[in-house]
Amino acid sequence: MEIKNVVVAGGGVLGSQIALQSAYKGFNVSIWLRSEASAERARPKLERLRGIYKQTLQAMKTDPAAYCRGLADSPDTPTEQLDALIAKVDAAADSIRFFTSEQEAFSDADLVVEAIAEVIGEKEAFYGSIRNLLPQRAILCTNSSTLLPSAMKEFTGRPDRFLALHFANNIWKNNTAEVMGTAKTSAESYQAVVDFARAIGMIPLELKKEQPGYLLNSMLVPFLNAAEALLANDVADVETIDKAWMLGTGAPLGPFRILDIVGLATAYNIVAASPAAQEPGSTAQRIAALLKAKIDEGKTGINAGEGFYRY
Repeated sequence: MEIKNVVVAGGGVLGSQIALQSAYKGFNVSIWLRSEASAERARPKLERLRGIYKQTLQAMKTDPAAYCRGLADSPDTPTEQLDALIAKVDAAADSIRFFTSEQEAFSDADLVVEAIAEVIGEKEAFYGSIRNLLPQRAILCTNSSTLLPSAMKEFTGRPDRFLALHFANNIWKNNTAEVMGTAKTSAESYQAVVDFARAIGMIPLELKKEQPGYLLNSMLVPFLNAAEALLANDVADVETIDKAWMLGTGAPLGPFRILDIVGLATAYNIVAASPAAQEPGSTAQRIAALLKAKIDEGKTGINAGEGFYRY
């Protein structure tokens, strides 16, 4: 199946990245959002990403360490080609269309990447609202961080053309795409998504079976939960916990810097959905309360200018 028209549902941290990266690699891209207010919140995210892409490509002219795999095929890309890629960023960002109408957004989609809130009820409502609008050919992917596609496949009305396509953050640099189907996903749909991931500059990581948390988050979420527990239980402050990880392992970022990049709303939705968060006085409940307080103050992470750190 040939994929040309890509619709990203949601313009949050990853939705905006998926949209720009897909447009940068030559696909026709639209973003669907629930309201004009959501669209207005998404536009600055795209503009921020436009700047990052252009600055990174500019830096690659003189600094080999600036190379990002998702932006250029080689760290030795000539300057004139990098100039062409910089121009391509502007063309890609300007080409992305915003829709609040489901009919307009989805009626000609070849591929839909759902990147809405990590709440299964919201996902069910979304899939139910678009299932009769999509062309028969369309493949539907979820970018869910933790929810299994099998838990959602029947909502879509096309279980044979539904699977997970999960991206790491900063996809132009950390260019992985985890592809995970269900028992009902067709081999053709699975391969089409693998091919799409490769076409937008990702390295497809093919899972053999369903796994909560996929590959990356099976390792990352417990790590972040452990750091959040240290803070929620008043063992140490944010900076000290981050220093312990960075100085002890040589990692460039500590867990709370990573949480700011992931977005505190995503982190909250994950912990709040856990059974442990329903237990009064539990560590999970304290973590959820800590994150909710930050979110209520508008400190949702790097895109908001402040999370656990100020930017």
